[in-house]
Amino acid sequence: MLIIPGAVGVDFIKEREVIPYDTAYERALAAFQKLKAVAEEYEIQVGIENVWNKFLVSPLEMRTFIDQIDSPFVGSYFDVGNVVFNGYPEHWIKILGDRIKKVHFKDYRKEAGGLCGFVDLLAGDVDWKGVMQAFEKTGYDGWCTAEMLPPYSQYSDQIIYNTSASMERIFRKE
Repeated sequence: MLIIPGAVGVDFIKEREVIPYDTAYERALAAFQKLKAVAEEYEIQVGIENVWNKFLVSPLEMRTFIDQIDSPFVGSYFDVGNVVFNGYPEHWIKILGDRIKKVHFKDYRKEAGGLCGFVDLLAGDVDWKGVMQAFEKTGYDGWCTAEMLPPYSQYSDQIIYNTSASMERIFRKE
């Protein structure tokens, strides 16, 4: 189950209230401490996604947050493209290690910036070879789901074919 852990602020949702960082952290930690009992009782894997919410903005902080929850059923739903704006996915993968439960594949072009920076797989700045090497080193062998922005054209089904071909290329070891 993917869960966004909370937010300090979200730039592209203007009417959203900005929450003090320490308050957001305390609220999220308290909520996940309650949630872990339910996750453990029903053996549900809960993945905390790294999103553009100005919260848990580094892999060290995400790791610490997950470790404070202290449950084998709570970890990271890691989104490769979401960290490219201000970090390197391969660093996150190494640091989060076996805390990664599931993965979103997305690409991001830094030069475009903002939400316009999300592009088709292999069209952005993600170092896919480095990402795949990092997953291999950590032993991750779970699902990787492409998370693409919806297309807005008369050829909207083309994104399915493009994404499929790109994922096949990413998974090739060459």
